[in-house]
Amino acid sequence: MDSITTLFSSPQMKAVVVRDFGEPDVLQVESVAMPSIGSSDVLVKIMACGVNPVETYRRSGNYAQLPQLPFTPGHEGAGVVEAVGPNVTQVAVGDRVYMTGSVTGTYAQFAVCTETQVRPLPQRLSFEQGAAITIAYRTAYHALFQKMNPQAAETVLVHGGSGGVGLATIQLARSRGMIVFATAGTEEGLELCKEAGATHVFNHRKDGYTQEIIKASKSSRGVNYIVEMLANVNLATDLSMLAMYGTVAIVGNRGEVTINPRMLMMKEASVVGVMRGTPVEAEQAFAYIDAGFALGTLTPVVGVRMPLSKAPDAHVEVIEHKQGSKGKIVCPHPLLYHKMLHFQPPTPTKWFNFFRSHSHNHKRSMLHPHTLHTGCSQHSVFGTVLRNSLLHVVCCTHSL
Repeated sequence: MDSITTLFSSPQMKAVVVRDFGEPDVLQVESVAMPSIGSSDVLVKIMACGVNPVETYRRSGNYAQLPQLPFTPGHEGAGVVEAVGPNVTQVAVGDRVYMTGSVTGTYAQFAVCTETQVRPLPQRLSFEQGAAITIAYRTAYHALFQKMNPQAAETVLVHGGSGGVGLATIQLARSRGMIVFATAGTEEGLELCKEAGATHVFNHRKDGYTQEIIKASKSSRGVNYIVEMLANVNLATDLSMLAMYGTVAIVGNRGEVTINPRMLMMKEASVVGVMRGTPVEAEQAFAYIDAGFALGTLTPVVGVRMPLSKAPDAHVEVIEHKQGSKGKIVCPHPLLYHKMLHFQPPTPTKWFNFFRSHSHNHKRSMLHPHTLHTGCSQHSVFGTVLRNSLLHVVCCTHSL
């Protein structure tokens, strides 16, 4: 592409694009057009995005509601507001935000959100922690307080407590004065559960751990509530650990399971499924969660960090937990794949000199001599956009 054509081409960014459903290697980083915003939209410069199991299901094509190909995955992230539509009133350019959803996908340098899909990110939380909020805390709150209703001093078992949702569940349960049991498969995971507030921890890879849980419960009668992360493996075991009138909330499942319904009948117990809830329930959840962040009673835990170029590896890790389940998996700072250089629009004289120099094939840059290059070659310029009286030049950092 010649320099003059490049100068007037659409601004570009890096994003993960899925063009065919399949294995993790269908996740490919590409240069794509910068998304445009509508009158009620917000453009967020993403500093970190979260990785979740549901994104692996959609990528593989094994999900009830599949996106239209091609698409950029990602539901959650955190960053800085880059631009807002004229009808937006709740956030402004420069605000730190975390995202509860996205119109265009968060595995990218920039993403478009509706105004209701961004919330203020407290200064005490990093962008990586902000990327660990939405799925984990929304799911945990919905399971605990909207699908079940445990009270202070009752016992909650978080079956699989060292992942993002598990740790959020522990923190939320302790914030309401509950006795929290939690399981994990590694010593590091058990320690994370303790730090999150679990009063008792158990290694679910150890034979006999279910009997240890029952013995540790009040009068050895079992636990009142269970938040289950892998129902196809654990649901039958959960029913054996429940106290009378107890409830199991299923947060995660990857297959079929066989249970004896008599276990439910004998204990007059319940099993409830957890997914998204209603918009009203979501707003209630985030109001409580945001208050917890402000007061310091809730703190997202980030575990494995991978660059966005390693998205295929992140999708394997979020399912197989090869590095152990230990908090949220995030892809930090995808912004580093490209830099945005800001400078004042060229004067007419500079425009004239630019065209004159390029018409003679001179290798001179039209950039202002004081513009910071931050590792970019002057000849790596591949797009410009006029916005807010600034000329933005997107430059390749040559490092994916």
